[in-house]
Amino acid sequence: MLKDFKPVLSILLRFIIIYLVLLFTYQYYLNSFQKEGLDPFSRLIAEHVRHLQNRIGYPTQLYDDVKNEQVYFYVKNEYPTRMVEGCNAISVMILFLAFVFAFYKGKKTFVFALMGLVLLYVMNVLRIIGLNIVMMDHKQYGIISHDYIFPAVIYGTVVVLWLVWIKFFALKNENS
Repeated sequence: MLKDFKPVLSILLRFIIIYLVLLFTYQYYLNSFQKEGLDPFSRLIAEHVRHLQNRIGYPTQLYDDVKNEQVYFYVKNEYPTRMVEGCNAISVMILFLAFVFAFYKGKKTFVFALMGLVLLYVMNVLRIIGLNIVMMDHKQYGIISHDYIFPAVIYGTVVVLWLVWIKFFALKNENS
């Protein structure tokens, strides 16, 4: 009977191991920047957001709050939002990678994972820009945007990527 579940258990075990390894690696990374303010990856995202907002007519500067490990977006003489570690979507990317590599299919796994990470990065930057715009121009929608709409965008992107991975890559040989 256990033989019937062996493929599913194998995938589940791979997912858990990959997820935990990536999670602990990320925590080690965060710990190494603990007293320096916002970690470099989150800072990079904030810089990309700043750059793009400046290009689309939302003059933006960043102000560091090293003690609280955050960066404030200063847009048009206001502080609409702040960037903290949780805004960098790394936890979502870790979840994405663990799932994709749980269904490992050779070299195409790495290609799909890299393309997926790039897409998630871009979507996250656009999500933060969108949130800043909402907070500047439509504050009454700020809470619903931050708590529901924009998380749905990033998690929805992950789900779509998972579905594409399973349908067109991971199970391709089994359906033919």
